[in-house]
Amino acid sequence: MSAGAAARGERTGLALLVIVTGVLITAVDTTIVVLALPKIQLALHVGLSGVVWVIISYLLVITVLATQVGRLGDMFGRVRMYEAGFAVFVVGSLLCALATSEATIIAYRVLQGVGGALVTANSGAVIADIFPPDRRGRAYGFNAVGWNVGAILGILLGGLITTYVSWRWIFWINVPIGVAALSVALRVLHDRAERQSRRLDVAGMLTLSLGLFALLWAVTRLATHPVDATLLGYLLGGLALLVAFVLIERRQREPMLDLSLFRVPTMTPTLLAATLQSLANFAVLFLVIMYLQGVRGLSPLHASLLLVPGYLVGGIVGPLSGRLADRVGPVWPATVGLAVQVVALAVYASLGVDTPLAVIVVASIVNGIGSGGFFPANNSAVMKAAPGRAFGIASGMLRTFANVGMVFSFSVAILIAAHSISRGLAFAIFVGTVSLSHGLARAFTTGIHAAFYASMTFMALAAVLSALRGRGGRGAARRRPATAETGPP
Repeated sequence: MSAGAAARGERTGLALLVIVTGVLITAVDTTIVVLALPKIQLALHVGLSGVVWVIISYLLVITVLATQVGRLGDMFGRVRMYEAGFAVFVVGSLLCALATSEATIIAYRVLQGVGGALVTANSGAVIADIFPPDRRGRAYGFNAVGWNVGAILGILLGGLITTYVSWRWIFWINVPIGVAALSVALRVLHDRAERQSRRLDVAGMLTLSLGLFALLWAVTRLATHPVDATLLGYLLGGLALLVAFVLIERRQREPMLDLSLFRVPTMTPTLLAATLQSLANFAVLFLVIMYLQGVRGLSPLHASLLLVPGYLVGGIVGPLSGRLADRVGPVWPATVGLAVQVVALAVYASLGVDTPLAVIVVASIVNGIGSGGFFPANNSAVMKAAPGRAFGIASGMLRTFANVGMVFSFSVAILIAAHSISRGLAFAIFVGTVSLSHGLARAFTTGIHAAFYASMTFMALAAVLSALRGRGGRGAARRRPATAETGPP
């Protein structure tokens, strides 16, 4: 190998390392904050309903901006927008570490979400610009590994930092890593693609974000307040804004979501399956961590260690499911994966105040097998159903629909659990600010049983939708290989 080729290979390797690092640290922040919620609530005197917004504000911003910041990359340079995302994420992390109140921590999490959206939306396009077609699959595989490692690190680091240091370090840790990665990115990443003239769908973005915010606010408030005119106003206003969003998208030349893709017969059940799976599963980590800390009295570190095996197994099963989807089509691997997750949720729904902790480990492994089976196959189903001209748009829609389920997962879980226990105590128990007596611990487990039963229903509906969509032939499946992603796209 010539010196020039070796240098190019080293430069390409550094570029991939930077991209994977960006995906990794944004993935870390989807799980690490959950373990620190009780400490954040106590330190900043965050209102009980505001605690959930520390999580969902980050997810909501990424959901709304995902497709739009990808367009910014087309217009102004994908590498430039990726690097800008890194910078914004680091600044947001720094500010979160310095937060002094409920309003500031939520506002800074929103800023973090802007950076996370820029990073995740442009990372795939940057890989496509850097790597030739025959090497992209391997690069995307490393990107998927970055996501899974980030999710695992989020749990482990969240447990370690919250137990032995301070909750502020879950944000401080992003700063040196982000600064180092950004400095390397500025040296090794360069825009190669031509700029494209694109239009931002500002009207669609505003109506979707305001509509989702209004619905989330209403659902969250419903868990701790009786129905009143204000709550109904937010609920009806949110629904009206989402209807307006659909009408706007039908008339836009470059819509945020290309609704014409719903005319493809298998696209609707595939996207809805992704939404329902996220709605059912994303709050599971939240519910189980609160059970382990609140009912069983474990430290954040010990609680997190019990859940790591599930993520590890999911990372192993994912590539195998992708290969199986190549051979037999995506329908059955995705459907079986969802059915396995229903079983895992049923195990979680059986938890009591004296259940052996080994049951948690088994349930997390079963859940990891199911999610590892579902994600690559369902991603493949979207690419198989989408016309060739719309691969990028379809991928963005899949991410958006899955994120909508993730955003609502926490609020819906708490709302359902709150019906089994006193509304005034519901949030306090979830964030660990109430010492649980034996009787209160039983009431809490009853509440999370209701939430898990609801999640089982959502997951079963997702499995039905997955099974009923068109299967397609093996040849088509082979022509469009499954991605290696094993986590939320």
